[in-house]
Order: sequence, then structure tokens, then C-alpha cells
Amino acid sequence: MKRNRFRACLIALLLYGLPGHAADCSALADARSYIHQSWKTLTRSNASLRDSAQDSKVAQRGPITLWVAADEDAARIGKDLKVKVRKLSELNSTTPESGLLYLPEPYVVPGGRFNEMYGWDSYFILLGLLRDGQPALAQSMTDNFLYEVRHYGKVLNANRTYYLTRSQPPFLSRMVLDVYSVTGDTAWLRRSLPALQSYYEYWIKEPHLTPQTGLSRYDGGSDKPAPEVVFGERDEAGKNHYDRVKEYYKTNAVKEYNPDDFYNRATGELTPLFYQGDRAMRESGFDPSARFGPFSVGIVNYNSVDLNSLLYRMEMDMAAIEGLLDQPRLGAIWSQRAATRAAAVRRLMWDGKSGLFTDYNFVSRQRHDYPFLTAFYPLWAGLATPEEAAAVAANLPLFEKDGGLQTSNRVSGNQWDAPFGWAPLQIIAIEGLRRYSFDTDAERLSLKFLSMILRDFEQHRTIKEKYNVVEGKSDLGAGIKFGYTSNEIGFGWTNAAFVLLWDELSDAGKRKLETQCIAR
Repeated sequence: MKRNRFRACLIALLLYGLPGHAADCSALADARSYIHQSWKTLTRSNASLRDSAQDSKVAQRGPITLWVAADEDAARIGKDLKVKVRKLSELNSTTPESGLLYLPEPYVVPGGRFNEMYGWDSYFILLGLLRDGQPALAQSMTDNFLYEVRHYGKVLNANRTYYLTRSQPPFLSRMVLDVYSVTGDTAWLRRSLPALQSYYEYWIKEPHLTPQTGLSRYDGGSDKPAPEVVFGERDEAGKNHYDRVKEYYKTNAVKEYNPDDFYNRATGELTPLFYQGDRAMRESGFDPSARFGPFSVGIVNYNSVDLNSLLYRMEMDMAAIEGLLDQPRLGAIWSQRAATRAAAVRRLMWDGKSGLFTDYNFVSRQRHDYPFLTAFYPLWAGLATPEEAAAVAANLPLFEKDGGLQTSNRVSGNQWDAPFGWAPLQIIAIEGLRRYSFDTDAERLSLKFLSMILRDFEQHRTIKEKYNVVEGKSDLGAGIKFGYTSNEIGFGWTNAAFVLLWDELSDAGKRKLETQCIAR
């Protein structure tokens, strides 16, 4: 046992180097080693298409089929990869639901049932890769997203045929600039620009644009059931998420929106508008929560604070890229777009009474009273004033628990609500606090989340997708009633959060975490 502990300690020192700190020879070293090895375990490429093609979310039949864009050379790709290749122009209603979409470069998947490259997971994974010394893999993932925009029209929810109708929260400009900050490759940056501009257009045109506000909303691109839900989100009784939703509508009153818009009581069926809202909610990444009423299908009537903060950041990023490419006039145009959006966000989404940024219902013309951790997005993006940032930081008690930040202060039976906490929102909130110099809060929250991950890792020897931050554990029990109830192992963005938050701790914070681990 002593020999094994010494070996783990030595690995930690060799791989990660902790000068000035007593190396932790148990959970901390093991967790860092687990994460470092996980990048390889979670990497997929065209060299291992059999692994990449596996998809537990839908029924799979027949041989592996790789789908390519209509403008791709299917014959060349099929010959090179020695698999059956079909063009998306052949995709129709008789085609099996599941199909892997071609990407040219290796990528990291989140883990578990999520065995493909996801739109917003990948941004956080990229942060972990860059901090863990793997810039080439981070760049290849970014190149894949640029490829998706050029050939599939947008950054996809993920690279499966059933995800073709929708995107996910737009982090691509951040990914490009983060990679550029490491490589300094100006030619690559210049080549990225047209795809970034095209992807920006996806978000600022209808149906994403709401002309009455000039802001954007999420839209899932279809009013049909999502195939991955119909097959892959079943409970022990064999009921999927939509079955449970129907049961809810039958027996519960809904006050947040008119339920008749989403559920037909006469037939017992969900309406096309329900499925449109359901897919929009999935494009948002928060699938599901009760943030926009039960199952968040009311999202179709809202400008989301997270989306518009991300678009502000994208506009500022584009201004920075034009500056790097010596195009100050074009940069000034992007800066003005960002300023216009920031003003609209403050006017419509800032609630001075509660001290939070909220979502805006552009139909009822009202701010939405549902405290959600997305209130920190304007801090992360840098559009909040110092006074607004201070007010948001003062609201930390709404979300802060022993294991970090819970997603909302409402228990709804959805995974993106209390008492559950997710790695990407820990990063967004903590980085937002650091941007406005709330370093003490950021340090405290980082230590809480990292300590919880380590305690749970000691018990299970894995890192999970999400955690109950009230009880400080990954065993979620019967707390999730809607959506999928599993807690996936891997897990890409949690691994990344661990690497990032550890790296940003002060020396005193690192010593404190190491001391806690050794004491256990």
C-alpha cells in the first residue's frame, strides 16, 4: 500500500508539478491521473469508427454507416476509411434514426451515453485540454466545429443525424481565440473567420432573432419528437420522458403558461408546439429544467440571458479577431454590435429589485422570476457593470451549498434545477466572479466543488456528469423525475472543471485542499 501511494505521488509530481506544495499521495494525485488518462479514453477518431458509431440513445440496425455532407467527396472518404458512406441528400423518413456524421479530426466525447462531439461540452473540455498540455487535440476539436459550420450549416448539438436540426450554446469564438492564444497561428485565425461569421448569422436571424427586442432565443428547428428521447430516456417502467410529461399534464395544474398550447387533453397527446419548445430547450443545453415552466417548453417565448450574453461575447471576440488581423474598421462594427446588445440586455433583463439578470418574455414583455445560475453569464461575458456584478455576487446564498453552486433554488424533479450542480456552470460563475475581482468568493466556491469531487472520487473512483451539491455526492437517487435519470461516467466537462479550478486556486487554496485530502 505504501509503495502504491508513493508511486501515485511520484506520478502527480511528474505529470503536473506542484512546486511549493506537499504532494497529496491519495485522492488528489489519483484524480489528476484519472483525468489525464480520461482524455485518451474519451477520444474518438476516424481510426476507430466502430467505437465512435456506438450509440445507446437510439436503436441501431445494420452495418456502420457514416453520413457526409452533400458537398463532400463520399467516395474518397469511404475508400480512405473503409466504411459505408452516404450523403445527407439521401436522408429521408425511411432512413434509420441514428447515423454518425463525418468529422475530419479527432475529438473528445463527454462519456457514457454521450459518445459523440457536443456543441457546448466541447468548449469546457477544450479548457481542460489546454490546461492539461494537449493543445493539438483542443485545436482539432475547434477545427471540427469550423468544419460543421462549413458543411452542416452550424455547430451541431452533436455529430449524429438526429441532431442536424439544432445547435447548442455558441462558444465557438471563444474556442478559436483560446486556441490562438496558445498557437499564435494568424493564418489559421484568418481561415476561421468566415465560418465564425456564418455561425453568428445562424443566431441573429429568425427564428432565433426576435425583431421586437433585437435579441435572440433558442429554437430547436423541428416540431417532432426527438428520437434520442423516444428510445433512450426510458425509466425502469419503460416510460420515456414524453410519457412522463403526459402524465404530469393530466394530473397537475400549470400556471406558468397555457398548457393547452402544449398538451391536447382530448387526445392525451403533446402538441407540435410542445415538441418545438422541447427541442429549443435541448438547443439551450439545459435539458430539462422548470426554468420556463414545466419542462421549459415555454422557452419559445423568451430571450435567454445566457444566449444573449454568449452572443455579446461572440461580438466582442469578433472585434478582437479583426483587431488581430489588422482590420480596426471591421472590429469597430463588431464592438458597436456588442454595445447595442449589452444595452438591450441591461434594459430588458436586469432586475434591480432582485439584483439578478433574468430571462425576458418578449410576448408578455416581462422579466421572468426564476433565479437561475445563468444570472452569472453577464459577468463571465463582461457585459455587467461593476454595480450589477456586485449585486449578483451578493445573491450567491441563493445558490451556494456545501458542494458548490446549485443550478437554481427550485426543486422541480429536473436535473438542471436544485439540488443539482453541474461543472460548466461552476466555471461560468467562478470565472465571472474572478473577472470582477470577487476572488474570495471564487476561491471558496472552487474549494467546495473540488472537495466534493474528491470525496466522491475516493468512494467511486470515477468522475461524474453532475452532482447533488446539497448532499455532496454523485448518487442522485430518485431525485430526477424527468429527462434521463442516469449519471454518466467520464466525464468531459467535470474533468475540465477540476483541472481549471485547481489551476486557478491560490497557493493557500491548494495547500488547503491537499490538507483536506490527506486528513481523510
